[in-house]
Amino acid sequence: MRVIDSDGAQLGVLDIFEARKLAQSKDLDLVEVAPNAQPPVCKVMDYGKYRYQQAKKHSTKHKTITVKEVKVRPQINEHDLQFKMRNARKFLEHGNKVKVTMFFRGREIVHKDLGQKVIDRIIAELGETATVEQTAKMEGNRMITVLAPKT
Repeated sequence: MRVIDSDGAQLGVLDIFEARKLAQSKDLDLVEVAPNAQPPVCKVMDYGKYRYQQAKKHSTKHKTITVKEVKVRPQINEHDLQFKMRNARKFLEHGNKVKVTMFFRGREIVHKDLGQKVIDRIIAELGETATVEQTAKMEGNRMITVLAPKT
């Protein structure tokens, strides 16, 4: 079998017993790297350290950002609006984005300015904890805006 040293130097084709003895003398492991090659290739390395580095390379430390949705209507009561804004503030403090969706039912679609005022008020009151990622835009009978937490 072809043997590669721990520093990457090729030691040539050795007998398996010689390769094991060499690995044991360096207090390392003999690991088969390419079993299908002719002759098979083995490397002298610290296998535990190698596995640790591979696990560390494949682990992700990315924080997943979820989008929470707050649904409101143009004729929303003051208390209900405060409740929705309190929830949105809580979502933003936990690092989530908030999607504010304004629903228009029936003839309410004629008064888009009322819905815009409510969304503007939400943005103004959440201004210290959020930035506007997407301004209010109409999608069918909905007006949607997205708020992201300030960093």
